[in-house]
Amino acid sequence: MSKIRVVHYINQFFAGIGGEEKADYKPEVREGVVGPGMEFNKKFGEEAEIVATIICGDSYFNENIEEAKKTIIEMVKKYNPDLFIAGPAFNAGRYGVACGTITDAVNKELGIPVLTGMYPENPGADMFKKSVYIIETKNSAAGMRKAVKSMAALALKLAKGEKIGTPDEEGYIPRGIRKNYFAEKRGSERAVEMLIKKLKGEEFKTEYPMPDFDRVDPNPPVKDITKAKIALVTSGGIVPKGNPDHIESSSASKYGKYDISQFDDLTPETHETAHGGYDPVYANEDADRVLPVDVLRELEKEGKIGQLHRYFYTTTGNGTSVANAKAFAAEFAKELVADGVDAVILTST
Repeated sequence: MSKIRVVHYINQFFAGIGGEEKADYKPEVREGVVGPGMEFNKKFGEEAEIVATIICGDSYFNENIEEAKKTIIEMVKKYNPDLFIAGPAFNAGRYGVACGTITDAVNKELGIPVLTGMYPENPGADMFKKSVYIIETKNSAAGMRKAVKSMAALALKLAKGEKIGTPDEEGYIPRGIRKNYFAEKRGSERAVEMLIKKLKGEEFKTEYPMPDFDRVDPNPPVKDITKAKIALVTSGGIVPKGNPDHIESSSASKYGKYDISQFDDLTPETHETAHGGYDPVYANEDADRVLPVDVLRELEKEGKIGQLHRYFYTTTGNGTSVANAKAFAAEFAKELVADGVDAVILTST
């Protein structure tokens, strides 16, 4: 019996080509295994083997999605695989979006089983969990061995057309699909058992987990806006001309802090947007359209606000993971409080 043929997709980092400086790496195909593919082949044993590895830079893929998909699908076709796997991407946002996008495309266009893996808060997971199987991983490559073990096991099942179990059994992120089954005990009995465990402080697991909404209580209103120090924060990607800190156009891993104390107006010569999720023409013509420095300077001069804080904070919101966004905010919120800022205007696009 011949082995299951597998094509594996990875980014420039896991291929050992480089980090952010090589994120614009164009799609390339190599025979056999590269990087994490070695661990996959070990777990596949005699049942499957990676016949080719496709490598693509995260920035290149996300900034040239249609072209990248077309190129990679043609590469996959040449190897006539029985299975396509991507990643795992862990909590790398752009990598996760790329893995989700290409697995979904390969499945729809070539009709072969596909699988990827990532951290649940990776934006790629939320985008594609309903269309492809995504093994749940830890948030960093420290969880590589466990991720590969779970991915390899489910990948073989998918390739062989075997019955796929529940998310708990197989380790994939729930896809929102409901299936009827017969339980050994009736619902009322199971509910009472869970209640007793809860009352005893014992561990129990609900059969119907509720959504976890991140609710934030609003702060009280500013007492006197005419004396308040106002700061600007944006997820619209406004940066000094040239994007000196190389903030990513999507799935940002960093934010910038920039001095606007000498600016009454943002011009095409001084500022631009790094955002890759909207048409940048109008923001590049006048960055005040996203970061309203000009209007706030007018209000400051008219005495309608106390003052505009000398620094603004910026990142790109599209594809940026919830974990990264929370980390950014927690970090610069401390600085805003320490600088005596009374209120923040957060602009998007």
